[in-house]
Amino acid sequence: MTTFLRDTAIVFSREITPSLREPAGLVLEMGQPLVFLFLYGALLDGAVGSSWQWFVPGILVMMCLTGPMGAGYTMLVELIGGSLERLLVTPLNRTAMLVGRTMKVTVVLFCQAVLIVVLALPLGFRLYPVGALAGIAMLLLFATGLGALSFVLAIRSAPDGTLFWLVTQALMFPLLLLSGVFLPMDGGPDWLRVVGDVNPVTHVVDAQRALFSGDLTHPSILYGTAAAALIAAVGLVAGNRALRKGV
Repeated sequence: MTTFLRDTAIVFSREITPSLREPAGLVLEMGQPLVFLFLYGALLDGAVGSSWQWFVPGILVMMCLTGPMGAGYTMLVELIGGSLERLLVTPLNRTAMLVGRTMKVTVVLFCQAVLIVVLALPLGFRLYPVGALAGIAMLLLFATGLGALSFVLAIRSAPDGTLFWLVTQALMFPLLLLSGVFLPMDGGPDWLRVVGDVNPVTHVVDAQRALFSGDLTHPSILYGTAAAALIAAVGLVAGNRALRKGV
């Protein structure tokens, strides 16, 4: 266990250091969420009840998708350049490699989520501390699975990386649009609502909106937690297998 924790810390430090050296990059990554928050959110004011309580959780889920789903890009660069192969022949624990990388993804998401919530407060967003903490914890669990799956996709996409971009771009917007992040799904046709119900992101979005509204007993929280936990479990198992098999 000591060796595993040490290796995890080494990998996490290796992954987070470039971001700490260039924090401006993390701010630039938030360009799209900030545009949606200040411009699109204002357009929804009054259209969906308490618009900020409804929209801010959607923005957080959008960040959870766009960031962790693209996290495999750094691994893909290392695969193409050959540095990951050199890392795999070291005594570092393979599971620690995965955990360290996913920890970096979740730490970045946590900082960005806190910033979005703080910026939304002057706009009329009400903070329910317990619900907000539970909501962010669910997001981090969800991000862990998405990040791990992104790493698996990066490994499967070697050596040219074409598959990585095709899959991430093909999945990103359907998952967002069919989860009701931007607009309520209630007004859509029956077939669209059925597809939305199958989408696990929909349940995470619904749970986030309940938690950030302070409704800690809403049934959607159970479904959202289950969806996030399932994605995390699948991602970690698949990622661990992929790294143990090697590249």
